[in-house]
Amino acid sequence: EVQLVESGGGLVQPGGSLRLSCAASGFTFSSSAMSWVRQAPGKERDWVAGINRSSGVTFYADSVKGRFTSSRDNAKNTVYLQMNSLKPEDTAMYYCAAKRPEGPWFRSDSYNYWGQGTQVTVSS
Repeated sequence: EVQLVESGGGLVQPGGSLRLSCAASGFTFSSSAMSWVRQAPGKERDWVAGINRSSGVTFYADSVKGRFTSSRDNAKNTVYLQMNSLKPEDTAMYYCAAKRPEGPWFRSDSYNYWGQGTQVTVSS
């Protein structure tokens, strides 16, 4: 059974930091590029960050570039999202997703496995 389990969300003040984790099982994690996608209430899902399967090359949405960093540990089947200088507009449910070999990073149908999400709330 494929599982992606996110953790690390919570309530943080503007300017604060959080580190999200996503533990994967049930598929060959090291063969999958991974992404973080977020969805705010009443809005569509937005792609946030991606990391390729082995070399660790990362890609970011303009809205988080310079503040968020994605990394992965293939030995632990885990992908991370370090979020710094958080803003209220970063408030959303954050999901990790395993990418298909084809398709652009920003399209939801480029992903074949999704986690249940972890809530991030940035508020004073």
